[in-house]
Amino acid sequence: MERTLYIIAYDISEPSRLNRVRYFLKGYSTGGQKSVYECFLTEGELKFVISNLKRLIYEVDDRVHIFRLDGRSRTITLGIAVQPKDPEFFFFG
Repeated sequence: MERTLYIIAYDISEPSRLNRVRYFLKGYSTGGQKSVYECFLTEGELKFVISNLKRLIYEVDDRVHIFRLDGRSRTITLGIAVQPKDPEFFFFG
């Protein structure tokens, strides 16, 4: 099962929706901060994440960006940042 690295960034205008989106995405992320998460997802997981995010946000006020990164590319990291790494396994709990 091949996973692809996605960066998911969001700007949610209402605090309770913000918390629901943050909690949901943390279950799929391998890293990130505040409103930007690094997620290694299969095609099926990506579809599931998108469908759930559509349910969680209010499309008139909120925005979500999902960026697919080429696995052959290396990101530029500064400070204490580390390269995103696809973990050996995921725990969804």
